Amino acid sequence: MLIRRHPALLTALTLLALATLAITLGSEAYGSGALATSTVKLLGKTLCLALAAVAMDLVWGYAGILSLGHMAFFALGGYMIGQWLMYARTAEGVAATLATAPIPPTPAELAQGTAAQIFGVVGSTDLPWSWAFAHSLPAQLVLVLAVPGLLAALFGWLAFRARVNGVYLSILTQAMTLALALWLFQNDAGFRGNNGLSGLQNIPGAADVPQAVISIRFLWASAFALACGMVLATWITGGKFGSVIRAIRDDEARVRFLGYPVETFKLTVFTLSAMICGVAGALYYPQAGIINPAELMPIASIYLAVWVAIGGRGRIYGAIVGAIAVSLLSSWFTGGRAPDLTLGPLTIRWVDWWQVLLGFGFVAVTLLAPRGLSSLWDALMRLRPPRRHGADLGPDLGALREREAQA
Repeated sequence: MLIRRHPALLTALTLLALATLAITLGSEAYGSGALATSTVKLLGKTLCLALAAVAMDLVWGYAGILSLGHMAFFALGGYMIGQWLMYARTAEGVAATLATAPIPPTPAELAQGTAAQIFGVVGSTDLPWSWAFAHSLPAQLVLVLAVPGLLAALFGWLAFRARVNGVYLSILTQAMTLALALWLFQNDAGFRGNNGLSGLQNIPGAADVPQAVISIRFLWASAFALACGMVLATWITGGKFGSVIRAIRDDEARVRFLGYPVETFKLTVFTLSAMICGVAGALYYPQAGIINPAELMPIASIYLAVWVAIGGRGRIYGAIVGAIAVSLLSSWFTGGRAPDLTLGPLTIRWVDWWQVLLGFGFVAVTLLAPRGLSSLWDALMRLRPPRRHGADLGPDLGALREREAQA
């Protein structure tokens, strides 16, 4: 059984369930009201970022692929669900307005009016081809997985087939993200250019439902998605597939020499992680309320890598800890909640100095705890890797045995 072989998974799921219950009981919708709706939304978004960190840990911590473009897949998932949210909500308003006309509007008139409302801000009245399925929620949910997955599969097939590795692959992923963001900034891309998609917090058909209730329901959905992501990632990394991708991370040439299709394994984990990021983005942006091309800029993907490194890559719960800790601290420092620090003539305003503090924190964790914050838990529980020095590792008693024991 998965949980029996990985007891840390049960602990993580239990903590997630207890945290979700505590937030629900403290919310304005179903509890005491101690937590404001904005705080509930922040916590829900944080869970989505933790899910994206799990996806990043799969490709970097386990497969050794440092992708600096994974937030592109995250944003694409948000764009796909945002299309339906904006179209359906606008169509409701247009239908209510045209309902007062002497002659009932035709479906074509409703579609034309909806398109004019959405794209009038960029000087267009026509619905682009990329919005062909925006009226259908099931179709857009499929696209939440399909669009990031197809982009990752195409990019990965080209890159891995050419055996691009290391820093060169990281640069290519960053270039892909930047190119996609610049394309979305154009008005003729079909995604409203710099304006992006807004008003996503207003759920179609739920005009009478308070935002306090909607925020809790999205929190539940985000917690459920994170739980499924943890189970899926643990199942993948805990079996033979996980052993192979870790071997690729440690010595790709040897794995290829043994006859394993290295490119297929890398492409599979890269595509799967992109789809997980798409799901995380689809849950994140309705809580954020807006998405624009700035969300795809490479700096966001670099932050994602920093979260995983701080939490501890190569460990599912480490990535989650890093994402939650840094995200909440970032919101606290940049939201004006942290008091200014006065040092003689110098006043440190954390809104301006937060990124510097994050950089110092990243360096400190790298130097003092190379395995991330999750290694502190191991130290507390006195967990140690098995000492294999001198053990019989096989029939060969040659000189390489000790060196292999150090791997």
